[in-house]
Amino acid sequence: MDVMAESSADATVLSGKGRVPPHVVFRSFPHETVVLNLDSGKYHGLNPTAGRMLEVIQATETVDLAAERLAVEYKRPLGELRRDLYDLCEQLQARGLLEILPSDGSAT
Repeated sequence: MDVMAESSADATVLSGKGRVPPHVVFRSFPHETVVLNLDSGKYHGLNPTAGRMLEVIQATETVDLAAERLAVEYKRPLGELRRDLYDLCEQLQARGLLEILPSDGSAT
């Protein structure tokens, strides 16, 4: 059983589809992913793991499916990846770098 106590907010993020908004661009380099919020003009640096997480979040239907894929890729417990992805999503959302949409793709 997963030790993560899933609140309503946790479940909304994990069941949602992560999308980088149109006003954000990013590029991955060997040691960093650089993310630029064109609205604010601020650059943000992600370490290689967080950069890979962002790529997988965008490429999967839900954040939870991204966690499953990354748990296999990094050989880490699924609960750990869920917590890490939830935290990353919250941080990116707070900076206007990621949107979490309902998994059916409709706007919130």
